[in-house]
Amino acid sequence: MTTRPTDDIILEARNLTKEFKGFVAVRDVNLQVKRGTIHALIGPNGAGKSTVFNLLTKFLTPTRGQILYKGRDITRTKPADIALMGLVRSFQISAVFPHLSVLENVRVALQRPLGTSFHFWKSESSLYDLHDRALELIEAVNLTPWAGHTAAELPYGRKRALEIATTLALDPEVMLLDEPLAGMGHEDIEGTAALIKRVAADRTVLMVEHNLSVVAHLSDTITVLRRGEILAEGPYEVVSKNPQVMEAYMGTGHA
Repeated sequence: MTTRPTDDIILEARNLTKEFKGFVAVRDVNLQVKRGTIHALIGPNGAGKSTVFNLLTKFLTPTRGQILYKGRDITRTKPADIALMGLVRSFQISAVFPHLSVLENVRVALQRPLGTSFHFWKSESSLYDLHDRALELIEAVNLTPWAGHTAAELPYGRKRALEIATTLALDPEVMLLDEPLAGMGHEDIEGTAALIKRVAADRTVLMVEHNLSVVAHLSDTITVLRRGEILAEGPYEVVSKNPQVMEAYMGTGHA
């Protein structure tokens, strides 16, 4: 098998372990996320995927192990600092204001890198420079017809699209999505999955998901966790036929 160059790996975990008062939630996880891919981290309830995700996004500190971003050790780096480096978790910057319009929400998100996010007293003219970019982002997530509507008026699937738009406002190099398809009906799943695929065209996406089947045609690589350890990894065609994965999902209706 050909060895890929190390600069092809944008995010890496080495022997990542997390203990909570003697309980080992994550044990020796080794994970490599390739640049320009959609990588799904999945597993049944209690598999440890949320803990791994929180470790990678720096909302938890590992007991042992190392996290590398573009070859740089970020194990002890704060979440706000890694966001500025281009490693952005959706809810870090996607706090949607329900009574602001879609356009206003995206413009607020665009102000964050400028340090003026909450300067609502600024004149409307001071935001003109952000207006065109906000409209571009809104169009990118298919929300143009909703631009003047408040976030509170949006159907659930459209709200997730707005969250993705506000995440894109930071121009992330790696976009980290925490169960972006959770709670959606079939139509919303298809639309949101297509949106994720589209915005991933020029960036890397790491997403946590519970349901194996919904990431079947979305992810390049799927890592399956069980009881805090990696059970299997590879494309859907390989992972879905793994006997241990089938056993882990047996009876849940999610395989």
